[in-house]
Amino acid sequence: MSEQVLPGLYRLEIPIPNNPLKATNAYLMKGEVRNLLVDTGQNTATSMEVMRDSLSELSVDLGKTDIILTHMHADHSGLVPSLASATSRLFATAADGETVNSIFMDNSFGEWLYKAARHNGLPHTDALIASKRHPANAAVIKEPLNFTYLTEGTIITVGGYDFTCIETPGHTKGHICLYEPDKKFLIAGDHLLGDITPNITNFRGDGNPLADFMMSLKKIAALSVDLVLPGHRGIFKDSRGRVDQLLQHHHRRIEEVFAILAEGSMSGYQLAARMTWDMVYKSWDDVAAAQKFFATGEALSPLRYLECQGKIQRGMTGDTIVYWRKH
Repeated sequence: MSEQVLPGLYRLEIPIPNNPLKATNAYLMKGEVRNLLVDTGQNTATSMEVMRDSLSELSVDLGKTDIILTHMHADHSGLVPSLASATSRLFATAADGETVNSIFMDNSFGEWLYKAARHNGLPHTDALIASKRHPANAAVIKEPLNFTYLTEGTIITVGGYDFTCIETPGHTKGHICLYEPDKKFLIAGDHLLGDITPNITNFRGDGNPLADFMMSLKKIAALSVDLVLPGHRGIFKDSRGRVDQLLQHHHRRIEEVFAILAEGSMSGYQLAARMTWDMVYKSWDDVAAAQKFFATGEALSPLRYLECQGKIQRGMTGDTIVYWRKH
């Protein structure tokens, strides 16, 4: 159920049912006075059962346990309302804490997802399926969670560890990593993953999340890190090497997207159908609706990056957003 990584620090592998990611890594630091749980897993009965069993195995009292969210995504934040006790302190950045409360209190998130998908070219059926099955589309609380907001450089001390909060926007606007400078390890959330590429999407169409992500990667590369504790899959050591791989991947993506637009104007969905993906499907038509949704979201990030560079433009064809090269 749990794996000891370092003295007093444990990895809890919380399953994500029916998802290719398979599990979320939560991390527990046991302290003499209070404990700290980093991320929680998705709001499912299976996830909750494994979390409860893992905490029981470690004799953790939730009344003496605080919770930090590395970011707002449902597979990391979903169990917060169920795990937080009346005496638990909850931590997140302002951007992602506010988003968590907005989603947890609002039943219309699925409707927003559907509209965003349709505006970016997904067919009605695929957009409907993806939005209905999204894990963050149902309200679960009536009152907002009381988050203490974290900022760059905030120090969190627990169990003999002194964590420095590092703001790493990109995967989400308010993503953070926790860096232990003396022990030289990084709790990385979904900013740095060992064998999969963090999902960088831009359905909102504003900001420049891919540029933010690449700048955040460079920030992490400047740290002395011997061990990376990611939000999914295995723990790994070569932080700087992985940063280089991810930067190279996204530069290739940007070049690929710009090359595809030589065919003419197209929506994010049409572009995603032409991009290179590491999928088991033989053709785009065979891809599941949820994966088409996420692939389209990923396509929108290099599009926005190129738009901010002044290399492409966007406009509307009917109700659909389309992009084309500048001439």
